[in-house]
Amino acid sequence: MKFVDLTSQYKTIKKEIDEAVKRVLDSAVFIGGSEVEEFEKEIAEFCNVRYAIGLNSGTDALFLSLKSLNIGPGDEVITTPFTFIASAGIIANCGAKPVFVDIEPKTFNIDPLKIEKAITKKTKAIIPVHLFGQMADMDEIMEIAKKYKLAVIEDAAQAIGAEYKGRKTGTIGDCGCFSFFPSKNLGAYGDGGMVITNNQELAEKIRLLKNHGSSPKEKYLNLVLGTNSRLDSLQAAILRVKLKYLEQWNKKRAKIASYYNKNLKRMGDIVTPSIERNRNHIFHQYTIRTKYREKLQKYLKENDVPTMIYYPLPLHLQPAFRYLKYKKGDFSETEKAAKEVLSLPIYPELSKKDQDFIIKKIKDFYGKEN
Repeated sequence: MKFVDLTSQYKTIKKEIDEAVKRVLDSAVFIGGSEVEEFEKEIAEFCNVRYAIGLNSGTDALFLSLKSLNIGPGDEVITTPFTFIASAGIIANCGAKPVFVDIEPKTFNIDPLKIEKAITKKTKAIIPVHLFGQMADMDEIMEIAKKYKLAVIEDAAQAIGAEYKGRKTGTIGDCGCFSFFPSKNLGAYGDGGMVITNNQELAEKIRLLKNHGSSPKEKYLNLVLGTNSRLDSLQAAILRVKLKYLEQWNKKRAKIASYYNKNLKRMGDIVTPSIERNRNHIFHQYTIRTKYREKLQKYLKENDVPTMIYYPLPLHLQPAFRYLKYKKGDFSETEKAAKEVLSLPIYPELSKKDQDFIIKKIKDFYGKEN
């Protein structure tokens, strides 16, 4: 059994993927071109936004969003300490200061009730992370942002296709950022990312920044200092095939999660994932909580059940952020979650037989423990 089985997924769409790859090879257009342009249009239509800009990673999607908003040295950006390092790393790499706010224990997302206390005169933006496939409480976040005139960049790397009150992830803030890392719900066969927005000025800035600040009208005329962050044609062609199946795959993930919930809800001390009202959870990860995390993970490994811990060390305690002077105990909910979370295998091709095996092994563990 695998934690994520990308081989099985490829087999289900092999013919279409192979044809898409051949189409790019035959065209010999490997950077930009119609594949990237069409994929951007299709994502914009899927999300119901005006602009979509293909980039080389989800990290760059966040980074260039901040750069397009002119965020840099002397500025502060609020985000969560319970996420992958890219969410805060890009703030620091812009020269700004990451300011952390604790999470809600049920959703693992940033707690809007704690954001206002973290705002100073230097605060310029909020980056909510829609962790594990469920969106943060965007109404509350947008209300605070409006009150203090702050930008909102949605880190939707794990949540493409998720919804909040009928609106797709990434469409509520000033811009939304996706990652197409291979294991994501919509994964490339390499790195890839995208920014979506309804703001024409931001879209134009990001298009400039992603291609060395080059003028779209005159070759070798550089209007601003940019970088190289282009989504390549092969990845775009592959992602176009996979996008057609995304909603179907997300529904399968939700069905698997529902089956897990039904069978694990009253097992031992396990806390199953919470699905909040007016939200569509796309279950990039299926993450339980248990005080027996280390023992359970060890037992499952011995019984050939792979698991992952997202994330064992919160960002405020990472050596890379030591300079921010946070200490243990500053974010109690985040630190508690880091000791209790355990993600189980979930992907559209996961068989009921394998799921039943995972559930049985967890049941066996609690039978032994108690």
